[in-house]
Amino acid sequence: MAEEFNAEGMLDMYLFENGQLLEQLQETVLEQKDAECFDEESINEIFRTMHTIKGSSGIMMFDDIMAVSHKLEDVFYYLRESHPDNVPHLELVEHVLEVADFITGEMDKIQNGDPADGDSSELIKELDKFLASIQGSSGDTGTKPPPKNEHVEPKQFYIAPVATSASRFYKIYITFFPETEMSNVHAYKTVYALKEIAEDLLYSPEDIIADASSADTIIEEGFRILLQAQCSEQDIRNIVSEGYDIQKVDIYECTAEEFIQGFDFGSQKSEIDLESDVEAIEKKAQAGQDASAGDAKAPAKKAEMAPGDFVIKSKEPGKKKKLARDKPKGEKASFISVNVSKMDQLMDLIGELVISESVVLQNPDLKVPGLNLNSFNKAAAQMSKISTDLQNVIMSMRMVPLTNTFQKMNRIVFDVSRKLGKDIEFEMIGEHTEVDKNIIEHISDPLMHMVRNALDHGIESNEERKELGKSEKGKVTLSARTEAGKVWISVEDNGKGLDREKLLAKARKQGLLDDSKPDSAYSDKEVYQFITLPGFSTKEQVTEYSGRGVGMDVVVQNIQSIGGALEIDSTPGVGSTMSLKIPLTLAIVDGIVMETGNSSFVLETAVIKEFFSVTEDMMIHEPNGDEYVMIRGECFPVIRLGRWYDLKEEYQESVENGMMLILEVEEKKICLFVDRLIGEQEIVVKPIPAYIKKVKGLSGCTQLGDGSIALILDPGGLIV
Repeated sequence: MAEEFNAEGMLDMYLFENGQLLEQLQETVLEQKDAECFDEESINEIFRTMHTIKGSSGIMMFDDIMAVSHKLEDVFYYLRESHPDNVPHLELVEHVLEVADFITGEMDKIQNGDPADGDSSELIKELDKFLASIQGSSGDTGTKPPPKNEHVEPKQFYIAPVATSASRFYKIYITFFPETEMSNVHAYKTVYALKEIAEDLLYSPEDIIADASSADTIIEEGFRILLQAQCSEQDIRNIVSEGYDIQKVDIYECTAEEFIQGFDFGSQKSEIDLESDVEAIEKKAQAGQDASAGDAKAPAKKAEMAPGDFVIKSKEPGKKKKLARDKPKGEKASFISVNVSKMDQLMDLIGELVISESVVLQNPDLKVPGLNLNSFNKAAAQMSKISTDLQNVIMSMRMVPLTNTFQKMNRIVFDVSRKLGKDIEFEMIGEHTEVDKNIIEHISDPLMHMVRNALDHGIESNEERKELGKSEKGKVTLSARTEAGKVWISVEDNGKGLDREKLLAKARKQGLLDDSKPDSAYSDKEVYQFITLPGFSTKEQVTEYSGRGVGMDVVVQNIQSIGGALEIDSTPGVGSTMSLKIPLTLAIVDGIVMETGNSSFVLETAVIKEFFSVTEDMMIHEPNGDEYVMIRGECFPVIRLGRWYDLKEEYQESVENGMMLILEVEEKKICLFVDRLIGEQEIVVKPIPAYIKKVKGLSGCTQLGDGSIALILDPGGLIV
């Protein structure tokens, strides 16, 4: 049967859909990890998830994934049907997460083009052992055990009817969302799942795998199924239900005679009137017959009808009941899956459009004296507005919530706390905050290191917390918020905090301190930043999670690579807070273009606090060459951009002929001296080519309207 499949696109859909299901599964499990047991809704949800993954894996012939999914499905089938007591909840949680990890690992192999060759036998043995233990511990309750949850591999598309007195007959009508891609594959998954309970099964359209055009038919006319099985309507709905692909499922139980008629559900819409008396109903029927007989030329109505076409009118004060399908359709959100690479390509094109716009609006030909540019300026303003709106729409499409990233941290807390033997509560705040997709890719590893540090370094052991009179449970809070075009992500713990004296002693031992500078001269924040240096660790014993002096330096490097910063705050005996300050997006930013000599530079508008001109009497010159400027009684260090980069061309030496900019980074302020300001412009951020050596204080480059290249300054790198 495999050779009949139209496999193009099916694998991508399989990976995408199962990836979504696994994320939802992990979220469900971690939300209830601290409960006494899974509630009924969660048990049903996990059962359905495993059932779906099992079915789709069977279609794709990934046997190990199908086998382990079926075994976990067995466990939750027993929990759903028998409701046993004394189920070891944490052990069950670990089993579910182990299965999720196994399936995720196999899917990663498939994604990379490698064979899914993982061995599920050990995992299945553990699940068998767990299932046997909860079946044995439930005792003799006198109730009949549930029927075995057997997976029967379908051998053919059509199953011969074997009707018995227990057989029931159903007509099923499935409506997919109009934007559902490859609806024929979704329809086949439904058929595949129903075959496990079917005695007889027919569907229309028939050739849903080999004929790709059947997808359009299914979207337009729906997917119809005739089912003969020994089950209830609820059993069918447990297998086939509304979701992100299926908009509606109508199930109509019929007689054997109606079942034999096939997909002909009647010649007209049937209406069951519960309000009128018998005489009125008979008159209506007679009038309908007379009208039909009197109009021989009346067009024949469409013979086919879906089960959902039946309408029941009931007595109700006010207005009558209506089917949902008969209600006027309001505006609803529609979604479509798009390949990420296409989104990146679109973002690049938008960037090129912004550059082209600058080239047009800053063209030297427009500076010819005497030109009347009124019409051009109006058109240019309209184009700029459209370009800005287009940027905003594309940027919003790239924004994704931090929910999945935060859930991964939840999983890390669960695993690490279990291995360390610490009782830790995890709280998430602001997980729905949206960030650019590329930003999320850069912060996953830093967040993981920060959370692990909080668990291992920060939170004390249960015994230590008890001796200190603290609450029994340690607590780690992961929060996110947006502020002034930046995203703040904080990891806070209620552990022992950072020991200033211990950090200073370690720093002095490693030669990181200035011998001429007393310890009291270092602020707390400066001392706390020592832990971000390579090779610096206060952990005396190396563990699986920390103590090697690596990790926090990786955090800083990754965050600085996207223009972010790390702030550390701590109170001894109370806890620590580590905060990431990162930009919302990396693609297009508002910047100020400036020149020093013949070189152009760009600074992000958000870091510039003030422009001003200074006179020579405001400057302070130190013997070692350092310079400061006094502004409104406050002293700021000065960086001359020409000297900083040792530019060979001529640049302004006199501060009175240039411009000063106050920059603020991590609550530190410096003054940057440049020759002149050019203006504000939307900047398309491009990375500096890899063959150019990394230069401190530069984060990228961009193309200006005249075609020249400007270097984008990194304010964090300018602060010594």
